[in-house]
Amino acid sequence: MPSEKSARASERRRQGNTPLRSRAKTFVAKARRLMTANELEAAEQAVKDAVVALDGAAQKGALHANNAARRKSRIMRQLHEAKSR
Repeated sequence: MPSEKSARASERRRQGNTPLRSRAKTFVAKARRLMTANELEAAEQAVKDAVVALDGAAQKGALHANNAARRKSRIMRQLHEAKSR
């Protein structure tokens, strides 16, 4: 069982990381939803917003850098495929 002090620190970190991760997930979901609806102009802007959010979360340590890079790669690949259809 962790000590009370480390539990408090973990809770503070969790509360700081949650909005960063949530924001990134929201932008990624929005971009995917727009790609599915075939609204490519709006999807392109949403992908840019998602990349910024993922980079910010990675920079602050809320996401691992490789995790953010993987998500960015996937969403950009999906946008490229949607454009080529």
